[in-house]
Amino acid sequence: MNELDRLVRPAVASVSLSAIKAMAIRAAAIEDAVSLSWGLPSFRTPAPIRAAVARELERDPEIGKYALPAGLPELRQAVTVTHAAKTGVTVDADRHVLITAGNMEGISTLLRVLLDPGDEVVLTDPGFVSHYSQVQLRDGRPIPWALDETAGWRLNPDTLSELITPRTKAILLVTPSNPTGTIFRRDELLKIGKIVQQNNLLIIIDDPYSYFTYENKADYFNLASQAELFDNLAYLFTFSKAYAMSGWRLGYMIVPDNLRREALKVHDATIICAPRISQMAGLAALTGDASHLEEFETILGRRRALICERLDRLAHVFAYVKPQGAYYVFPRILVEHDSDFDFAVGLLEKAKVAVTPGSGFGPGGEHHVRMAFCVDDDTINLAFDRMERHFGH
Repeated sequence: MNELDRLVRPAVASVSLSAIKAMAIRAAAIEDAVSLSWGLPSFRTPAPIRAAVARELERDPEIGKYALPAGLPELRQAVTVTHAAKTGVTVDADRHVLITAGNMEGISTLLRVLLDPGDEVVLTDPGFVSHYSQVQLRDGRPIPWALDETAGWRLNPDTLSELITPRTKAILLVTPSNPTGTIFRRDELLKIGKIVQQNNLLIIIDDPYSYFTYENKADYFNLASQAELFDNLAYLFTFSKAYAMSGWRLGYMIVPDNLRREALKVHDATIICAPRISQMAGLAALTGDASHLEEFETILGRRRALICERLDRLAHVFAYVKPQGAYYVFPRILVEHDSDFDFAVGLLEKAKVAVTPGSGFGPGGEHHVRMAFCVDDDTINLAFDRMERHFGH
C-alpha cells in the first residue's frame, strides 16, 4: 500500500472505473479487437455545424477565450426556443438555463448541489453505469430501482414509494434507457412525477437519446412537458449523440431558478464554462440545418435490425429484448459462465470482441452484456462473425 493512499477519500477509492471504459481500454490493448462496448456514435459532426465553427474561427477573435459561466446568451436563448418547441414549456434564458460541458458534467454539478454524505438517489436497475459512480463519488447512496426484464425492462412506479426514505433527494431517469433501450411510458412517468411532488424530491431527466425512437415515436414522452412539474424537475440534454458532438463536450440543463443559482457556483468552480468554441457549435446545431437527425435515425434503425438479426442467429448464446430506442441492446447470457465480467473478458481474449459486462449497470444487469450498435455495419458483422466462430451455430 502506497503511503499516500491514506490521503484518498474512501468514496473515491471504492469506486471502479466505468465498466464501459474499462472494456474499451482492454480492447485497445488487443491488436485487431472489434468493440461493441462504447456508445460512441460512428457519425462525423454534421457539415453545417463544422462549417459554422470554421467561419467563427476566422471571424470571432473571442472564440478561444472563456465565456461567462452560464453560457453564451445567444446559445441560452436558442435553448429556450428549442425547449419550447419540444415540450411546449416556456423557460427563461437567464433564470433557468445553464450551458454545461455535456450531461456528465451537468449531472455531477447537480449532485454536488443536492447531496450530503449518506443522501440517496434512486436509479433504474439496470441503469447508466456512470450515474451509479457519480452518486458514490459524492458519498451518496445509489438506490437501485429494478426494471422488469420479463415485461420488456419496464418501470414499475408502484414500487418507487417503498424506495423513498428521509435521505432521498432525487430520482434519475434516462429514456430511452441506457443500457436496455426501453422507452418509459407516459403513464409510468406521470405517476413518478406525482410521487416526486408528494415527497418534495427532484426528478433528473438525462436526455441523450430522445431523437432515436425509430417506429416508437408515439410512445416517447418527455416529462419536462408537464409545466406543473417544473419546480421538481431538472432536464438535461447533451449534444453528444444526436449531433455527433461527443468530443465537443456540450450540453445544457433547464432547472428551477433556485437550483440554477446554486448549480452555477459549482459549475464555475469546477470548469468555469463549457468551451466557447463548442458553444458556437451548439448554437449552429440548434439554429441551423438539422436534416442529419433523420439520416442518423435511419442508419441506426438499420443497424438495430442488423444486430437483432445477428443475435437471432446466436439464440443458444443470448436472449434479448428488442430495444425500442437509443442504440444499445442488453442480452442475457445463456451459455455457462462464472460471471458476466469473466464472460466479457473471455470473449475479448478468445474471440477479440469487446462487450460491456452488465453487472456494471447495477445488480439487475448481472448475467447480461451491453452491445452498442452505433458502430458501422462492418463492425457489427465482424463482431458477430467472430462470435459465431467462437460459440458455433
